[in-house]
Amino acid sequence: MNRFGLLLPATLLAVLLAVLLTVTAAAQPRPTPDAVFTQTCATCHDGTSERIPSREALAKMTPESVFRAMSSGAMRTQAASLNEASKRSLAEFLTGAKLNIAQASGAAAMPNACPAATNPGLAQAWVPGGPTWSGWSGLGASNARFQPAAAAGITAASAPQLKLKWAFGFPGASQVYGQPAVTGGRVFLGVDSGLVYSLDAATGCVHWSYAASSGVRTSISVAMVKMPTGVARALAFFGDGAGNAYGLDAATGREVWKTAVDTHPTARITGAPTYYDSHLYVPVASGEEGTAGAPTYPCCTFRGSVSSLDAATGKVIWKTYMMDEAKPTKKTSTGVQLYGPSGAGIWSPPTIDAARGLVYAATGDAYSNPAAETTDAIVAMDLKTGKIAWAKQLLAGDAWTTACRGATKPETCPDNDGPDHDFGAPAILAKTSTGRSLLFAPQKSGVIWALDPDKRGEIVWRTAVSSDTTSFGGKLVFGGAADERAFYVGLTKGGVAAVQLRDGERLWFADIKPAPALARYVAMDGAVTAIPGVLFSGGWDGVVRALDSSNGHVIWEYNTLKEFETVNKVAARGGSLGQPGSTVAGGMLFVGSGYVGVLGGMPGNVLLAFGL
Repeated sequence: MNRFGLLLPATLLAVLLAVLLTVTAAAQPRPTPDAVFTQTCATCHDGTSERIPSREALAKMTPESVFRAMSSGAMRTQAASLNEASKRSLAEFLTGAKLNIAQASGAAAMPNACPAATNPGLAQAWVPGGPTWSGWSGLGASNARFQPAAAAGITAASAPQLKLKWAFGFPGASQVYGQPAVTGGRVFLGVDSGLVYSLDAATGCVHWSYAASSGVRTSISVAMVKMPTGVARALAFFGDGAGNAYGLDAATGREVWKTAVDTHPTARITGAPTYYDSHLYVPVASGEEGTAGAPTYPCCTFRGSVSSLDAATGKVIWKTYMMDEAKPTKKTSTGVQLYGPSGAGIWSPPTIDAARGLVYAATGDAYSNPAAETTDAIVAMDLKTGKIAWAKQLLAGDAWTTACRGATKPETCPDNDGPDHDFGAPAILAKTSTGRSLLFAPQKSGVIWALDPDKRGEIVWRTAVSSDTTSFGGKLVFGGAADERAFYVGLTKGGVAAVQLRDGERLWFADIKPAPALARYVAMDGAVTAIPGVLFSGGWDGVVRALDSSNGHVIWEYNTLKEFETVNKVAARGGSLGQPGSTVAGGMLFVGSGYVGVLGGMPGNVLLAFGL
């Protein structure tokens, strides 16, 4: 302005131009949610890939879950170009429901607070103990998923008498894809809303909740840890969908520490951090396999890793990547730079071998060429230093992304791609009937491997429990269980199988079929849980079953596909039983119901507690 308050010509021109641009932008019609889906999402969610939830599956979820997936969860990278308004409208369009973020409320908004929740003295006095299932595997860190009789409190004779004791609803959630942990008379569980809860095991009253930065898919480990002050404190450990690991005060839910274990844009923690000897061993996987489906994506730079953290402080002691940093390889015809090596995400919890001083990780496939020798492998690392002691690759050259799923494959798909035979489940360290220690690893090829840890992973035996080892449907995905006799695992094509630990001989196969109306939900690939004489296995049809572990006969079952009256007055319904397994402790069985994942399962938002 000049001294008379008049705009100078150049300034006036700039103002007029800005106004014109604003008016022009306002006049442009905003893309409809349908158009946004077509432009941003349909490439992957068009229903042609069994690896990715279809539009039909997304429609069954809550709008809160879809919105969170785009904002802070698995789809945050793919939805990075969308503003918040577009994400909100897209979530409402896909689900046909109104978005209400406040629905994902925590313990403070619930009417069934436990006495300790309002009494600091009672809360601080709590300590873990008694019948316990902590983390993915229960007692110990061998990942055997076997609960001894004394801690289980359920037997083969009493399992058929299990009755529902209480149900707890998770507001705003579509998937209960964490696994319950039990200790000190409490249940700890995280869900896709990003909330972690501590409940009373006997009644379902709520002690506390904590809001993580992203959805929580891991099970929770609880342990007494010596703090820097010298005082022992009960901490609860878990990871989220954005690559963060957490340590909470298990008594009160207050955050003690939070560590960004991996800052890659697609990093996520899906395998439970494993606690051992004051350290936390944290695996990292990624969503880059899906992001790479976009033909303009510079595939790929993620590399799986395991980190050792000080359990008291969250400080990273060591971090071991599964391969060297990716380098430029070639460009596509449209000029997109491609990179390699990449991949080897670690989707499952690490396994501790204290006798040999090793920690084992089961790795996924490569995302680009060259496929490193640590992909589709069991990798052994030194517990104290993280140095790789040995790696046993069980399938070479397996480079795959969602870009490879169609008949016409873009240039971002690796040459000679697939077959996408990750290890999605951890290796189990167990002893055979002869006292020999072996590592047992189920692969998505439909094969169970037995490896010798004393001979750098030398193959002892391999058994194909599925005749379909080529397509995704025939695979072993989320994990098995082992007792002193056998290894048990559920199959994506349905049924549960048992093989002998000593030599891999097939013992039995339970060919379990869903009700005819639910024939498409045949998968039973969620993790199985073993107690003496009994296996617990959940199906995509929403039914949790108890099987006689000697022959596979079903001795008890419960259909979770219904609405429940919950102790916290939240509307809740059961759904598919996918990744997480049931947990057993103190004469009770805990089952989280609701899982969409791959294969288009049925959402749900309820935790069910069964007792005798």
